Parts: sequence; C-alpha cells; structure tokens
Amino acid sequence: MIAIGCDHAGYEYKTSIVRMLKQKGYEVADFGTNSPDSVDYPDFAHPVAQAVESGKATLGILICGSGNGVCMTANKHKGIRAALCWKVELAALARQHNNANIICLPARFVSLRLARKMVETFLETPFEGGRHERRVGKIGC
Repeated sequence: MIAIGCDHAGYEYKTSIVRMLKQKGYEVADFGTNSPDSVDYPDFAHPVAQAVESGKATLGILICGSGNGVCMTANKHKGIRAALCWKVELAALARQHNNANIICLPARFVSLRLARKMVETFLETPFEGGRHERRVGKIGC
C-alpha cells in the first residue's frame, strides 16, 4: 500500500497522483486533505509517516507548496527517511542510495507532469544496499 497526503497547495497534484496510482494497480491510503481550502500540513504528514513507520504502507508520498514542511514533519518519525525531490534523478537516488521511504514534492516549484514522473521513479527504483546500507544505518539518532 502507498500512503499519500498533502496540504492545500498539493491538493491538485495529490488528486492526479492518486488517480495515476490506482490506474497502475497500486492500493492507496489517502490521508487528505480533500479540498484546496487552507489547512496545516503536519495534520496530513503525520498520518502518512505513521502508516509507513508502522508498516501499514510500504512507501509514502507527501506534497505541499515547497515540500519542506511535510519533509521536516515526516522526518521527525523514527525510521522515516523522507526525501525532498525536484528532479527525477533525485527521486531515483533517494531510493537507490538513501532507501528513502517517503518522497516529498514541492507543488509550487515542479510541474504536475514532473511530479508524476518522480513518483513513478520513486516507486519503481529499488534500494541498492551494499555500501549504502552501512550509511543508511547511521542516519537514525
């Protein structure tokens, strides 16, 4: 299962990404928001991070205006490695080298087309392990 959440700035992107994921056969847990009305991003980032942290979801997607707020919030959870991405290559490297389990997208700074491509790349790219496993093991406090 893929967990997804956003604030008002990411609502349009979330709606499109959820539709894309379902068309590709993914099971999606949508934690909102469900309108473009102003909301507080932590209210949606925490449930996504909790779903990934608990193992209910394998990976997560968070979207806000800059991507920073949801990323900071998610990374407060033990075992979460949320990565702010704005290029496809960063989405791939976040998985390959950092074993990121949540991708954070800046809706006000990337096109919807690019956001969708980053999500596809993130979900399809495996962790390389090896020397990266040692490094990832040193992330947690």
